[in-house]
Amino acid sequence: MSKREQYEEKAEKLIAPIIEENQFELVDMEYVKEGSNWYLRAYIDKPGGITIEDCEGVSRAFSEVLDKEDYIENSYILEVSSPGLSRPLKKERDYERSIGKNVEVRTYQWIDRQKEFVGMLKSYDQNTITIEIEGEEKVLEKSQIALVRLAFDF
Repeated sequence: MSKREQYEEKAEKLIAPIIEENQFELVDMEYVKEGSNWYLRAYIDKPGGITIEDCEGVSRAFSEVLDKEDYIENSYILEVSSPGLSRPLKKERDYERSIGKNVEVRTYQWIDRQKEFVGMLKSYDQNTITIEIEGEEKVLEKSQIALVRLAFDF
């Protein structure tokens, strides 16, 4: 397991009591380098959506815990935010919640002369997702998929 993955895993465990206490959901946790800065990002959600005040409260409480634990070697910027409408489906609960909804799928390589698919998510398992496009089911290997997210018509 990489150091990045270790940091993310520990951060998820540390934020869990704060998330549970507020009846929120931890959608994702990431530790990434952008430019010369490292970021520890927690994406939280709740039915009806997350407010700025929700993010502030979690950020303050989580920052205190992180200061006490002090397990991340580099300096970093902590961000707590809503995952937004265009968040990718990553975890099993994301897929479960999206069954029956239209999703946008982007693949790494061309499949049947295209790299983008939009259809209704019919099913998923550990290795594949099945979407229905114009009445026909298409099974895509997760290893071929660069991005899956809810499709929105604006």
